[in-house]
Amino acid sequence: MKGPKLSEALRARLTALRAWGAVQSARAYRGAKWASGRAAAWPWKHIGLWAGGVFGVLATSLVLFLAFADWNAMRDPISRWASAATGREIVIAGDLDVDPWSFTPEARVQNLRIGNQQRFRGRGQFAEIADAEVAVRLLPLFIGRFEIVRLDLKGADLNLYRNEAGDANWASTPRQGQRPLELPDIREFSLQDGHVRFEDEKRSMVLDAEFTTRESADPRNPGEFALTGDGKINNRPFTIVFTGDPLLNVRRNRPYPFVADVRAGGTRIQANGAITRPFNFSRWQASVIASGPDLAQLYDLIGLTLPNTPPYTVRGVVHRNGRTYGMRELAGTVGDTDLRGAFTATTNTRTGRLFFDGDFVSSRLDFDDLMAVLGGAPSTGGGETASDTQRAIAANMAAEGRILPDATLDISRVRNMDAHVTYRAARVRSDRFPLRGLSLDISLDQGLLQLDPMTLDLRQGRVGGAVAINAREDTPQVDIDVRLTGARIENLIAVGGNPPITGSLVGRARLSGRGASVREAASNASGDVTLVTPRGEIREAFAELTGINVTRGLGLLLSDDQSKIDVRCGVASFNVRGGVLHARSMVFDTETMLIRGGGTISLDSETMDLRLEGEPKEARLIRVAAPITIQGRLRSPQLGVDIAEAAEEGGLAALLGSLVAPIAAVLPFVDPGLAEDANCAALLAGRARETTEG
Repeated sequence: MKGPKLSEALRARLTALRAWGAVQSARAYRGAKWASGRAAAWPWKHIGLWAGGVFGVLATSLVLFLAFADWNAMRDPISRWASAATGREIVIAGDLDVDPWSFTPEARVQNLRIGNQQRFRGRGQFAEIADAEVAVRLLPLFIGRFEIVRLDLKGADLNLYRNEAGDANWASTPRQGQRPLELPDIREFSLQDGHVRFEDEKRSMVLDAEFTTRESADPRNPGEFALTGDGKINNRPFTIVFTGDPLLNVRRNRPYPFVADVRAGGTRIQANGAITRPFNFSRWQASVIASGPDLAQLYDLIGLTLPNTPPYTVRGVVHRNGRTYGMRELAGTVGDTDLRGAFTATTNTRTGRLFFDGDFVSSRLDFDDLMAVLGGAPSTGGGETASDTQRAIAANMAAEGRILPDATLDISRVRNMDAHVTYRAARVRSDRFPLRGLSLDISLDQGLLQLDPMTLDLRQGRVGGAVAINAREDTPQVDIDVRLTGARIENLIAVGGNPPITGSLVGRARLSGRGASVREAASNASGDVTLVTPRGEIREAFAELTGINVTRGLGLLLSDDQSKIDVRCGVASFNVRGGVLHARSMVFDTETMLIRGGGTISLDSETMDLRLEGEPKEARLIRVAAPITIQGRLRSPQLGVDIAEAAEEGGLAALLGSLVAPIAAVLPFVDPGLAEDANCAALLAGRARETTEG
């Protein structure tokens, strides 16, 4: 009994020992694992502590540097860094002081010099500033945004320059020379005792101006910013006065109001507006009144190529938004013509060329105002509007007996911009021509000026066609192709109350010439001019006179006989060579006479020498075959009879034979249907012989 009991007790003790050993082994494993993890984390803790220490040392060093740095000793490094960043030589020749302890760090610089970029190094300094203080926002700098909280300049001297190619010294690169000037955002700005010199070779302009600010804390009289200066544009003096609110009160989120007055000779531009976002000069609007002796003179001030005009006054609101500016509602008068419309002018981002798009209308056009567009002068009589220069031009042309103006076209202006313009005149007043309305579509592309279509509505009939002036070469090429349709002779040629000739009239002129003025282009023109009367009537006395039937023609005139005879067909065709119109065919076929003519018209000397001879279709008792002459200057031709040169007698059949072929050639030039017209067809078929023989 004693033996088995002992064995069981031993087994129980061994089991307990094994359980205790397992517990101890588990504890030992967990302890070893914890010790291993703690040993692994220990190096990173040391690294973090070292990094924090280094950062703290750097931060402390930066703080100590900013607190005790000698900023004047940093002028050269800062100047070199700024020069490298801007491409301009920047020198801080005076004291430099920086206060960094703010979310808007401040700096003060004395005697700051800013040079031009390499391509303008020969033009001296870009700017010299005696004293400048600037405060900027700190946080936007970390995202590359530069916001100026306050900028105070004292004794600033600026030298701005733009060459003939449009490259400006305020632009970063030549390509940016066409871009509007945009400054960084500035919340507060003040300026004292400043001077600016602006030289623009592209517009032949030089400006010297002084600018000042007068500040006041009194809200009833806060002061103002003022810029006054004078200069020359194309050697003609001009002045500018610009005033605005005090710059100290400028806020970038509020429009900045201004008033400007620019005068150049007789031209004046008055503007009252606001810069939408201060210091962004590419966005503004203003109510503008412009007046002067000639719209073309605005080119010097605003860069737009406009036509020559009589004195004008126009007004409207100008809006500028980036590269585009214009007037949505323009109104005014040009000469004795009212004008309304709208336009926009946009600079092409790729080519830098200006494109002008306009639409204009007139309720009533005074036609003589258009003479100024051609380089001539409008009427200068009582009640007419003309400048002193235009009155002098008119007097000179009258003294010389000229009609064609010789003012030269400024080719450089035509080449400097592109355009598309429409113009409509509801009514036209003219003492010279029976005009009723006018419409033009004008395009300008790289120096090619086109009026196509061009339409002049007559009281009866229309003149329509196209005109092109190619100024891409040194000497402009002028091409004209116009047609006259549905007109009446009596409306175009008025002699007293009872016109000697009546009837329908059609025609065509196709001319080409080279020249910088109307007169120069006309003096070497070539082409064709033809007028045709398919049917009409002529006063019998005039028809008889072409044959100088003394007993009948003069008798009818002396008795003031108003009887008329039919005109079966009339043709006046000229071939133009070297500015001279040579009569190719001049034929008027009436019931009693076959009238033919010849001669020349010179556009260079503006003279004419035409002769008309008549061949009767019946026997005359007394007849002197002498030609009727039309001679003298185009402005005042003289009608006469050349008794000294009697025409040779000839048979009517032979005469018709020599005239039919030229007539048959020129009729299709005007209208292919004319050769089939009953009256002209009769002339071509030689039916005049039948009348004589019958």
